[in-house]
Order: sequence, then structure tokens, then C-alpha cells
Amino acid sequence: MEKDMIKPIKRLSFRDEVYQTLKKSIINLELQPEERLSDKELAEKFGISRTPVREALKRLEDEGLVESLPGSSTRVAPLKLEEAKHAFTVVAALHALAARLASPLLKESDIEELELSNKTLRLAIEAGNVIKAIEADGSFHKVFLDVAENPEIAVALERILPKIQRLEISQFISVKGLKSVEQHNQIISACKNHEHERVVRLVEDNWLSLGELLSQQMGPR
Repeated sequence: MEKDMIKPIKRLSFRDEVYQTLKKSIINLELQPEERLSDKELAEKFGISRTPVREALKRLEDEGLVESLPGSSTRVAPLKLEEAKHAFTVVAALHALAARLASPLLKESDIEELELSNKTLRLAIEAGNVIKAIEADGSFHKVFLDVAENPEIAVALERILPKIQRLEISQFISVKGLKSVEQHNQIISACKNHEHERVVRLVEDNWLSLGELLSQQMGPR
């Protein structure tokens, strides 16, 4: 199958460009779990040498999105429910920490951004646009990350979130999304009322409940 996102690269930072393109393709499931990856074929599609492709694949392997198989072959890592469960626990704790740091510092413009992101999320869900819905959800929580101004939280999340996002996309249903919209409304309300501890608890519950629901949908594997 032809991959629309994989096109010749014209910029100089080949390794980073290949890495970002492949990572996005894997997260969005354009490159399917367990799909074989040939550095030779990828290099031809990108219009570059095999070296930056190999470097990008190694970086993706370090992040758990790609895995090497016997015989020097490489494939997209399969979806692993147990791994995702652990990831949700960590992500929930990190976002709760960001909310704890940010909640006392939120301005009216920040709350307006939360409301706008949640509206975008609702509209994307109603339209059945999975990718846009997940991007809107990310924008909602990014408000707390930006206000918290702790780069270590963002770095940790950048490494873990792709494992969760692949699972979200593969198991997306409107019921899950609409529940998330309502949970976000509760978070916004708590922010407006300066209920800082409640904000922290609601943010953490938002992520943990999503992880539990996705686990129920997938069942044991």
C-alpha cells in the first residue's frame, strides 16, 4: 500500500525529518502495527540515502514504536495492552503534576483556551474525525503543561504518549470521546472556581478512566 505521508525530503535535517514523518505515520496507524519496514524502500520513497533512515528507525526502536526481528528485519511494534496500561498510569501522574503546578497560575485567557480546545474536541467527535479529536484533547492538556513551565514533564510525556495515542486511534468510539468532553467541562469548572486540588484529581481521573475504558474495549491479549 502506498503511504501518502512518505514523500521525497528537500530539507537538510534528513534524520530528524524522517524520524518525525515515520513517527506520525506510526501513531496515526498509516503504518500499521506489525507492518514490515525496509530501510531501502523507505530511503527510495524519501529520496535520500539509507543512513538517515536507519538512524530514524533506531531512534523509534528506542522509543518502543519499532522493533527489530531476527534476520535483520524491522517492523512497527504491535499494540501491547499491558504496556499501554502502564503508560496510562505514568501519563496520568505527569498530567496531574502539571495541573498542580499550573492551576493556581491560570489566567482567564488560559481558561478560554481550555474551553476552545474542548469545543473543538466535541465537534471533531461529532464529525467522526479521530485524529483531530486526539489533537484537540492534546491541546486541552497542553494548556496546563505550558502554564506549569516544567520542561521535564513535557520531555517525559513526549516519549510515552505515542504508545497511548496509537491505542486511542485503534479503539476510538464516540462514547469514549463524549465522556472525555464532559470530564473536561468539570475540569474547567473547577479551574474557574479555583478548586486546585479538585483540578488535579479530575485531570488524573480523566486519563485513568480513558485507560480503563480502552483496556475494556481491547480485552486481554
